Amino acid sequence: MLKEWRHRRAVQRVKPGDGRPLKPFRWWQMLTRALFHLRLVSQDGRQTVYAVDVKHQNQSEGHVKAHLYLEGRHHAESKVPAVFPVQGGTVEVRTSAFGLKRCHYVTTEGAEHQLIPDASSAEGRRARFDRAHPALSRWIGVLSSIVLVTGLVLLVLQLAEQVTRAPEGIAQHVGTFTSPIDLSAWANVVVGLATVAASTERALRLRYNWLLDGGAG
Repeated sequence: MLKEWRHRRAVQRVKPGDGRPLKPFRWWQMLTRALFHLRLVSQDGRQTVYAVDVKHQNQSEGHVKAHLYLEGRHHAESKVPAVFPVQGGTVEVRTSAFGLKRCHYVTTEGAEHQLIPDASSAEGRRARFDRAHPALSRWIGVLSSIVLVTGLVLLVLQLAEQVTRAPEGIAQHVGTFTSPIDLSAWANVVVGLATVAASTERALRLRYNWLLDGGAG
């Protein structure tokens, strides 16, 4: 029920586009823009090409907008999470603090297909690396998960220590807790940068876990 309500609300947020042409992706936009493509073929053989363009820098304004292009022209726009009605289903777009966590075509039957990242984008380059070096790519993905799990454990330990050391709180009921790992200020900075890098790498593959990546953000 709640999921359906959110879906309807997202569809209602969609506004018509202004018809402007889709700008090509530039290399300097890799950290600020995501561009994905969807090519659909109807039963009569006609081909329809969609593109989803998301500029991450809008996060500083408190929101991010996703733009839908049809045959290279601006067709619709919406704040994320966005749900765009398209031929045979919808395109769902969701973002995290590190990039996209969802950009999928969902058919009316419920089948899901991730859109294809633009070859020049950071997501497209990561996908090309995965195709060229699948084994190394998997190890990088595993390493990213390990970094995030480690960062989460360290965060929980530090929070538990701070909470139980508060003058008034749960310490009087459960006692104080001292973390077995005491990191220096610079070590905490290194851990923070590593978790951000790991979550960014996962976002390039549209991987997201509310506990791991959400905790890092």
